Amino acid sequence: MKTLIVYSTTDGHTMRICQRIDTVLTERGHAVTLVPLLPLLRDMALLHFDRIVVGASIRYGHHRPEVLEFLQTYKDVLQQRPTALFSVNVVARKPGKNTPATNPYTKKLLRRMGWTPALVDVFAGKLDYPRYPFWDRQIIRGIMLLTHGPTDPKAVVEFTDWARVDAFARAVDKLAIHHDASPH
Repeated sequence: MKTLIVYSTTDGHTMRICQRIDTVLTERGHAVTLVPLLPLLRDMALLHFDRIVVGASIRYGHHRPEVLEFLQTYKDVLQQRPTALFSVNVVARKPGKNTPATNPYTKKLLRRMGWTPALVDVFAGKLDYPRYPFWDRQIIRGIMLLTHGPTDPKAVVEFTDWARVDAFARAVDKLAIHHDASPH
C-alpha cells in the first residue's frame, strides 16, 4: 500500500505524530511518503497513492493557511481516495473537546471544507513554553490561564495520548481501497 502523509506543523509536534503514524504503517507493509504541506504539493501526483493522511496543527484557534489551501486545491482527489485527517491542538487535552464531534476546530474545518474523510481524529498537542518567542509565550500563557491550563513559563507539557495515535494509524491501515481507484 502506498500511503501519503502530509502535515502542517507550527512547532514540530504534528510532525512527530506523523512520524509515529509512519512507523506504524511501515511496520504493516505500507510504503509511506511523509512530507510537509509547505512547499505546497503542486507537483505531487496524489492519485499515485492508495491512502492520504492529513495532519494539521492549530495555533490561536486556526488551522494554518496552507492546510486550507491544500484541502481546497485537492478536494476532488481527496474524495476519490480513502483519506484520514487529524488535528492537533491543546484544547483537545480537555474531556468534551477531544473528539472530532466535540473539538471546535475540527468541526469548523470539516464544515468549511465540505470534505468528509473516512477517518477523523483529534490529538492533544504539546506546550513548550521555553521554545516560544516572548510574545507567543505570553499570549499562550494568557489563554492557558483562562482555560485552566499550565502557565509556568518554563513548563514543557505533552498532552498527546500516543496509544490513541497508534490506534489511529492502525485504523488508517484498515481503510478500504476504492474499487474505482486508478491503477498504480
